[in-house]
Amino acid sequence: MAINKSKVAVGFLVAGILTVVFGAVLLIVGPAVMNDQIIKNTVIDPNNEMTYTMWKDIPVPFFMSVYFFNVLNPKEILKGEKPMLEQRGPYVYRKHCQKDNITFHPNNTVSYREYRQYYFEPDMSIGNESDIITIPNMLVLGAAVMLEDLPYPVRLMISTTFKTFKEGPFLTKTVEELMWGYDSKLVEFLNKYLPGMLPSTGKFGLFAEFNNSNTGLFTIFTGQDDIKNVHRVDSWNGMTELNYWRTPQCNMINGTAGQMWPPFMTKETTLPFYSPDACRSMELVYQRPGHMKGIPYYRYVAPPTLFANGADYEPNEGFCPCRQSGLLNVSSCRHNSPMFISHPHFFNADPVLLDFVQGLAPTEEEHGLFIDIHPDTGVPLNVSIRLQLNLYMKTVPGITETGKISEVVMPILWFAESGYIDGPILNTFHTNLVILPAVMEYMQYGFIALGLLTIVISILVLWRQKKFQDSGSAFNTTTVVENPSATQNEPIKSSHEVEKNKLKNSEK
Repeated sequence: MAINKSKVAVGFLVAGILTVVFGAVLLIVGPAVMNDQIIKNTVIDPNNEMTYTMWKDIPVPFFMSVYFFNVLNPKEILKGEKPMLEQRGPYVYRKHCQKDNITFHPNNTVSYREYRQYYFEPDMSIGNESDIITIPNMLVLGAAVMLEDLPYPVRLMISTTFKTFKEGPFLTKTVEELMWGYDSKLVEFLNKYLPGMLPSTGKFGLFAEFNNSNTGLFTIFTGQDDIKNVHRVDSWNGMTELNYWRTPQCNMINGTAGQMWPPFMTKETTLPFYSPDACRSMELVYQRPGHMKGIPYYRYVAPPTLFANGADYEPNEGFCPCRQSGLLNVSSCRHNSPMFISHPHFFNADPVLLDFVQGLAPTEEEHGLFIDIHPDTGVPLNVSIRLQLNLYMKTVPGITETGKISEVVMPILWFAESGYIDGPILNTFHTNLVILPAVMEYMQYGFIALGLLTIVISILVLWRQKKFQDSGSAFNTTTVVENPSATQNEPIKSSHEVEKNKLKNSEK
């Protein structure tokens, strides 16, 4: 049975058109399907096993790298000379975070406390926790500034108290003692007779409050009703605004808790978050795009205005009393101790701060903070939050421990909390965020290309078939013209029969 090529070609033509239509539909519907999957997997929901587990028990290894500024000339500083500092470290600690007391509420929010623990990693550190470091004694020099307005005789008594408990202007301790606490008779005395004056009731250490502690009671939105609100902080410790600062704007609790953000970010999107350790909300801005092992990200960095003073950036007026730009006065949330936060090595700060000390060399690569975030999901891929702790020091008459110290904002240490997605989690992200969307995209255009190719081939086949039929009709017409003796009623003879008749006629 002969195959009707025309019908086959028409069938392929229809199939090609349908394939193009299907590809076009995928082109329109595909992104919507992908977005719907992102929303489904971004909402904080125990039914989303993988993403909920990632949010609850952060599987990404986080590390805190601590760099101390070892004071090389403590005696000279007491004579008014410029401090000479030597950076020591990093002393690296693995940070384990786990959310507990998780409670979901009917208004599409969830409350939790996040507990953190730190474990020293000697293999990743340059030095050991037994290293000896000299830094300013915050109990003495910090208290001196806090109490400078008291009557002169009271200041003399305070100075005598320092001497009684053998507390000098500088401390020489091990890294472990400075980090997690050391025994101090003065601390015991103050906690007994002046309770609440110090942040800790046990040993006194720079990070004593951090280890085995939590960051407070966070209540955040789950995104069930509006994905734009997912991870946004509703309240912290029951407060919807702070009371540390002087203006309502500075007291606002903005953004997320600093671990994840809403999906579908653009280059105009900012990255707001609330930091209990900094006692304020902060906001990062887009810097540039990039790729991490094939996964696209947006890099967000701190703008120069983040720690600018009120004179240089009016919205920051509420964080004052201010000093030079680049310093955040956190005394109002640190028991009035004269503490300031900055970027490491006074990066992005007023250059005059570098003139007061020796041994600093700020660079963006080493001292700028950043977050690399996947814009479609709001999930950070690589994070490095870098901050420096500084003590404001000066001579206080009556407190002889301050000697002739020149007024200076003295760097004590800086630390970087960093982590990045790697291993099986990175592979899962790469599959879901790179490979599957690429396959979807190739399928869309592949169907369209295949359909167009099928249509073109079908049209060519139909055209050739029509041309063949036309040439066949012309050939039959020529045959009829070569037999003019045939009448209209005679059946049409083939060319072979015509030749045979001619032969017979000639023989006759």
